[in-house]
Amino acid sequence: MSKQCEICGKKPVTGNNVSHAHNKTRTVWSPNLQKVRAQHNGSIRTIKACTRCIRSGKVQKIV
Repeated sequence: MSKQCEICGKKPVTGNNVSHAHNKTRTVWSPNLQKVRAQHNGSIRTIKACTRCIRSGKVQKIV
C-alpha cells in the first residue's frame, strides 16, 4: 500500500533533520492519511485520503 492520498496525490517528502550542532540526518515526512468509507468514482469504497481533503469537503463520506 502506498502512502499517497487517492484524492490529491499528496505523498511523502524527504529532507534533512538539522541539529543544533548542524548535524544532518535524512528523514521522511509522510502525509496524514486516514482510511475513509467514501463515494469515489461513483462507487462506495474505502480510500486513503489526507486530512486536508477530508476537511475541505473533497471527500463525500458515507455514514
